[in-house]
Amino acid sequence: MNAVSDVLFFFAVLFIFAIGLAVLATVVMFVIDRTQKGDAVRRNYPVVGRFRHIFTELGEFFRQYFFAMDREELPFNRAQRDYVKRATTGKGNTIAFGSTRNLEVPGTPIFVNAPFPPLDEQAAKTEPMQIGPHCRTPYMAPSIFNISGMSFGAISKPAVKALSRGAKQAGIWLNTGEGGLSPYHLQGECDIVFQIGTAKYGVRDEDGNLSDDKLREIAAHDTVRMFEVKMAQGAKPGKGGILPAEKVTKRIAEIRGIREGEASISPNRHLDISTVGELLDFIAHVREVTGKPVGFKTVVSDDGPMRELFEEIKRRGDEHAPDFITVDSGDGGTGASPMPLMDLVGVTIRESLPMMSDLLVEFGLRERIRLIASGKLMVPSDVAWALAAGADFVTSARGFMFSLGCIQALKCNKNTCPTGITTHDPRFQKGLVPKDKFDKVANYAKTMIKEVEVIAHSVGVTEPRGIRRHHVRIVQDNGRSIRMDEIWPRPK
Repeated sequence: MNAVSDVLFFFAVLFIFAIGLAVLATVVMFVIDRTQKGDAVRRNYPVVGRFRHIFTELGEFFRQYFFAMDREELPFNRAQRDYVKRATTGKGNTIAFGSTRNLEVPGTPIFVNAPFPPLDEQAAKTEPMQIGPHCRTPYMAPSIFNISGMSFGAISKPAVKALSRGAKQAGIWLNTGEGGLSPYHLQGECDIVFQIGTAKYGVRDEDGNLSDDKLREIAAHDTVRMFEVKMAQGAKPGKGGILPAEKVTKRIAEIRGIREGEASISPNRHLDISTVGELLDFIAHVREVTGKPVGFKTVVSDDGPMRELFEEIKRRGDEHAPDFITVDSGDGGTGASPMPLMDLVGVTIRESLPMMSDLLVEFGLRERIRLIASGKLMVPSDVAWALAAGADFVTSARGFMFSLGCIQALKCNKNTCPTGITTHDPRFQKGLVPKDKFDKVANYAKTMIKEVEVIAHSVGVTEPRGIRRHHVRIVQDNGRSIRMDEIWPRPK
C-alpha cells in the first residue's frame, strides 16, 4: 500500500506542478499581451486573442481536408489534384457514378462529340513537330505536353532529378526555369529547354551580362534542345524572379553565378532588351551562338505590343522571327510573388491564347512560330482546349509538382515544403525519393497525352492537334453554350 500511495502522491504533485506551470504561463502571456502594442486583438483580449492566429493558420488545413467541396478550392481543387494522383499510378483513370463538375458554370468548355468518331484502329499518334527551321540544329519536339519552367532553387535537388528521369521516360521536354542548368537536369538525359531569365543565371559573366562562352557551354550538351528568353511570367508580370536568401545554398549560388545566402532577385526585365527590335536582335544572337531554336516567354494582355513585334518581323523577314512563343497565363503560379501581381496583373490564358494564335494567322506567321501554352493547364480538358484555341504545345509546372506528391500546402516560399519539392532543408527533402517518383512523373505525362487523344477521337479527329474551335462550346451566363469559333472567329 505504501508503494501505491507513493505513486499516487507523485502523480498528484506532478499534476499540481503542471497546473501551476500552466497558470504561470497564462499570467505571463496575459501581461505580455496586455502591454504589447502591435496586436489590438491580443491587447484587448489577452491570451484568448492568441487563438485567432492559431485558427487562422489551421484554416487552410481544415478547408482542404474537411470543408471544401471537390470543385471549390483555389488555386487547384480536390478533383484536379485527384486526377493527377490517379494518373500517376499508370493503372487507368476512371471514375464512377457521374461527374461532380457543374457544367453550367460560365466559361466551362464542352467538347462536341462526333456522330461517327474514328475507330480505335483509325486513331493516329501525334507526330513530332519541328521547331526552328532556320537553325543549324532544329528540334523535332515529340510531345504535345511538357514540363514548364521550374528553377533549381525554387525546387529541390531530388525534385529536379525525378522530373529529369520522368521526362526522359515519357519522351517530353523539361524546362530549366531561370535558375540555370544543374547537373541534376542532365542526369535523366531528357530533352531540355534552357530558360534565360532577366538575370541571365548560368549564362552571365562577372558583371551580369550575357556570356557567349557560357552559352556555347550550355549548347554543347546534346540534350539541351532549345533556349527560351523569359520576358514575363504569369504570376508576376513586370517583376523578376524571387528566391529567398535561405534557399540560396552554395550549390545554387555556384550554378547561378551569385553569392551564397543572399536573396536572388532578378531585374524586372532584360536590361539589354527595351524594344521589339532589341528582342529580335537578342534572339538572333543567341540562335547564332548556340545554333539551336530560340523563343521567348511572355504574358499577353493586349495585342498592341505583339502587333508591333510581328510588323517588325515582316519588315526584316520571317527567318528573323522567334522560333516559338510561350504564352503564360495571368493566373500562373510561382513560389514567391507580390500579391497585387499574383491577383491583378495579366490576362488569363483563356483570353490571351486565342488572341495570340489569331495574330499569328493574321500576319502569316502561324507555321513559322510555334505557339506554346502555359498556366494552370493540368487536366485533359485544359490541354485539349488549348490545342483547340491554337496551341502547338502545352506545358505545365504545377501539374508535375502534384505528380511528385505536392499537397498544395502553400509553403513554397518558406523553405518548409512538407513534401520536399520546394525546400532545401534535408529534413524535408528526405521525403522525396527520386527513384520512387520519376515513374509517377512519366505516368502522369503519358496518361495526360492518352486522354487528350481520347477527347480528340470523341470529337471526330484522329489526333489531338486536329481539334479545332468548332469542336468546343463555351457555357455562357444564361447557362447555354455557344461555339468557341463564334467567340474567337479566325481572321479572314
